[in-house]
Amino acid sequence: MATHHSGYGTNVEGPISSVWRALQRCHEAVHAMGVERIATDIRLGTRTDKHTESPAWSQGLSENERKRESRGVRFSSSYAPCTKYMRATHVEPSVKLDDAVHRYRETTLGTYVRPPIVFSHGRGLDLFATVPGEAQSRRYLDFTGGIAVNALGHADPQVAAIAAEQAAQLVHCSNLYYNTWSGELAHRLASMTREHGGLGLAPQSPPAASGQDVRAFIANSGTEANEAALKFARKAAKGTALVCFQHAFHGRTMGALSVTPNAKYQAPFLPLVGDVRVGTLNDMAQLESLVTEDVAGVIVEPIQGEGGILPAQVEWLTALRQRCTAVGAALIYDEIQCGLFRTGHMWCHSAMPVEAHPDMVTMAKPLANGFPIGAVLMRPHIAHAIAAGDHGTTFGGGPLTCRIAHHVLGRLGEPRMKEHIDSVSTYLFERLERISEAFSDMVSAPRGRGLIVGISMRSAPWAGEVVRLARERVTPCASSRV
Repeated sequence: MATHHSGYGTNVEGPISSVWRALQRCHEAVHAMGVERIATDIRLGTRTDKHTESPAWSQGLSENERKRESRGVRFSSSYAPCTKYMRATHVEPSVKLDDAVHRYRETTLGTYVRPPIVFSHGRGLDLFATVPGEAQSRRYLDFTGGIAVNALGHADPQVAAIAAEQAAQLVHCSNLYYNTWSGELAHRLASMTREHGGLGLAPQSPPAASGQDVRAFIANSGTEANEAALKFARKAAKGTALVCFQHAFHGRTMGALSVTPNAKYQAPFLPLVGDVRVGTLNDMAQLESLVTEDVAGVIVEPIQGEGGILPAQVEWLTALRQRCTAVGAALIYDEIQCGLFRTGHMWCHSAMPVEAHPDMVTMAKPLANGFPIGAVLMRPHIAHAIAAGDHGTTFGGGPLTCRIAHHVLGRLGEPRMKEHIDSVSTYLFERLERISEAFSDMVSAPRGRGLIVGISMRSAPWAGEVVRLARERVTPCASSRV
């Protein structure tokens, strides 16, 4: 790969340059929080897309669904390619930042490898980094969203106002007592699950009888939510073994790490929790031998996030549900990455038949738009097995974070949000499909659903290079999410 320098920064040459230009145009036009629209046909190189008759199988689907599900069928669009970010403008000022970075590293445990960028504030889609010697902060278009966290953007005015108001009233009182907002958040999670479907409930389910509603346990993070779900499975089921699947990521604390079968994370901390079995996603043939009567819980991501945006097949999840029911094991869906409307539905499994629904669903990331929170929502039979003292948390369910989460959940559930997600998802898949078709030797076809979408570079160094090029062109992202 060759580069040359100009007064505007570094230009890219070689085979990766075409892919980079296509990706940057796609990203600028499609960012989830704002989309540029211009009345024109989409063009990639010299090719222009025209209206194409919909195939017979697509009849009865909505326009957005037809676009998402089709492969090889071209649709005209009202979006124009972006021409911004063609040149590097944010080459890392490592010399100027040496002092700030050194100060940080001197007193902070080195569990992350970070580029020398120090962010000071954000606004909407943007992050700002203060650079010594520069008059103005550098603006970056945030393409990680705090690792799928900032669903409403940075410094959202409504979130900020609610946080300030609640902080002046009550921040913490412990779980020895009731507080208004933990109860309101749990009620909203339950009522919205009945409305949108999930945990064995079809959409628009009526209110449950007393003692028969889904119930929530509120924690501080996704890892804590998964730890709680594993404990609840052990308490509610007959067996003790746990089942997870290759390429999964469920957290880094000891129990969650034990069901995260990645040697990079596990090897330094062996031995882990015993009696954990690892299966293969979407492998029907192994379910009977994998999930046996000594299994307490099975944990799976309906769409694996860190593993590479790998969707589980609905038919396989249905068979897994049936097998868990047959042996009395609790089925846990980790929807920390794919839940809370990221797919366009409240839960990823909300769009599935109730025969594929889990006993518990875990959530975190966007729930409070950056304030630390996690939760487990469970069916009544799991809740009835848990007694006072079986689990607990000092900070989980605090009124400040729960009030913010209550607000965020309400906004994510607005109909216009789903319409926006569907529209942007359709566009994103169209553009990424064009890139993969034009550069099939370098880039895979997109996979995922809604706004949890991934593509694979055929070479790992290429992925790292795209991340570097993006960062130099005001778009910080991570290689597992390019």
